[in-house]
Amino acid sequence: MPEVTNRRNKPSFFLIMGWIGLFAVLVGFATTFIMPVSAGTFKAPFVIYLHGTFAFSWIILYLTQTNLIHFKSYRIHMTLGYLGIFLALGVALTMLPAGVYQVKIDLKEGLGETVISGMLGTCTTAIIFLSLVFAAIINRKKSERHKRFMLLAIIVVLWPAWFRFRHYFPSVSRPDIWFAVVLSDSFIVFAWIWDKIKNGKVHPVLSCIGLLIIVENIIEILLFDSNSWRSISKIVYGFLSSVFNNYV
Repeated sequence: MPEVTNRRNKPSFFLIMGWIGLFAVLVGFATTFIMPVSAGTFKAPFVIYLHGTFAFSWIILYLTQTNLIHFKSYRIHMTLGYLGIFLALGVALTMLPAGVYQVKIDLKEGLGETVISGMLGTCTTAIIFLSLVFAAIINRKKSERHKRFMLLAIIVVLWPAWFRFRHYFPSVSRPDIWFAVVLSDSFIVFAWIWDKIKNGKVHPVLSCIGLLIIVENIIEILLFDSNSWRSISKIVYGFLSSVFNNYV
């Protein structure tokens, strides 16, 4: 008789992406956060540690959830999904004071007002991430949509980790393009290829929403630090600085 198994034969793209996400976070933040914290040399406001905890927990939860689907533990997967709502809100909300803190640090180091322009990108990332998560929640009973929205959410939230790979390759010019856009968004393209090969077509969630994410990232690169972009960023930074003044 054939052996009965409670798991799928091959890991899905979603499961593989979970492991890639964990790798990106551990390597990307190794020199700027993980090792300094372990050595006791990293000093920052509590909200920065809180953001790191939320973000890392989100990655672990995504990896756990994809593993549960791999082993067909659907009931536990659904129960843990409620934790995902709390973690997603935590990631997005703490992303804002974390962005304010980073701008303040960069200004003190004399990097100029260009760093303020990054504040607008932080806000758009938080908005896009939350929108994808809530779209996944709304479509939780439609598994093909749900898992693809979650996949895009994990890809979006990983861009800061990929961007920090620039520390390992200092000779690469325009790391904002090669690491934060090309490397990060390449996983959307990989998802298109996987979907086409496995299912014969690319699911509309991946093709339409994925393309919008790529276009939005390209637009940010083209407009970054332009007069209008910096003006809006200054307004956003000023407002968020006043809101989170006691936390950063």
